[in-house]
Amino acid sequence: MLYSVDGDLVPAADATVSVRDRGFQYGDAVFETMRAYDGRVFRLDAHLDRLANSCSLLGIDHELPAETFRERVRETLDANDLAEAYVKLSVSRGVQPGKLDPDPATDPTVVVQVRELDREPTWGAPATLETSSVQRVPREAIPAAAKTHNYLNGVLARRSVNADEALLLDASGSLTEGATSNVFFVRDGVLRTPSLDGPILPGITREVVLDVARDADIPVETGRYDPAALRRADEVFLTNSTWELRPVRRYDDTTYEAFPVTERLHDAYRARTRRST
Repeated sequence: MLYSVDGDLVPAADATVSVRDRGFQYGDAVFETMRAYDGRVFRLDAHLDRLANSCSLLGIDHELPAETFRERVRETLDANDLAEAYVKLSVSRGVQPGKLDPDPATDPTVVVQVRELDREPTWGAPATLETSSVQRVPREAIPAAAKTHNYLNGVLARRSVNADEALLLDASGSLTEGATSNVFFVRDGVLRTPSLDGPILPGITREVVLDVARDADIPVETGRYDPAALRRADEVFLTNSTWELRPVRRYDDTTYEAFPVTERLHDAYRARTRRST
C-alpha cells in the first residue's frame, strides 16, 4: 500500500511524520474520512469545504488550493489501484518549535491514507449502541464543526461502553452524536436527528441523508432530544462516510426489530453514490 506524504507516494511502512509535528504533539491538525466508489470519492467537494472550515476554525493557514488535495487523493487511489476504498486526508500545522502557541507561518504536513473497503461492510451487521458516561465536549471548548486530530473525547467514550458505538450526551443530558457517527431515529414515520445547534459535527453523510429524505417525501425534524426519545423510537440508525447508514439493533436496553424507513433511505443513498461515479 502506498500513502501520500506531502505529495510523495511512499510505502505505508515508510510513511512517517516528524515527532516535532504539531499534529503529533498537540493534536493540532484536521482530517476528513471519505469513501471512494468505483475509484471516485463521494462528495469530495463537500469534504474539502469542511476541511477548509476546520482549518479556518483552528487558524491553520496552509495556503494550499483545494485542487492540490484533489490531486493527491486521486494519485493515491490510482497508485494503489483501488476502486472501493477508505480515504483519510490529514492536514497538520506542521513542524514548529515545541511551544503551545503556534507560529503564524505554517508549513503544513499533508497525508493521504487509503485502504480497500468492502462495498457492503455494515448494512448486514446492525450495531449495538450504548449511552456513554463521557460527556460531549462543549462547542465553547472545542468547535464542534472542526474535525480535529484531538479525538480523545471519542476514544474515552468508546472505552466507556461495551457496544459497537458510544452515544454522547451534552451537559444538559440531550443527545449529541456517536463517537464517530451522527445518530438518527424514526418515530411515527418522521425522521429525526439532533440539531447542529448542539455540539455536533456536521456530517457529510448526515447532510446527504436529510436531503434524500426530503426528496422521498419523508418528514424531517431536527431538534433537541433526550435518550428517552430513542427508547420510544421505531427505528434508530447511525451515519458516517464508511458505515453509510447503519441500523441499530440495540440501544442500551431497547431493541429494534425492523428498519423499513432506514432501508428505504439506505437504498436512496446508495443510488446517490452510484450517480456520482
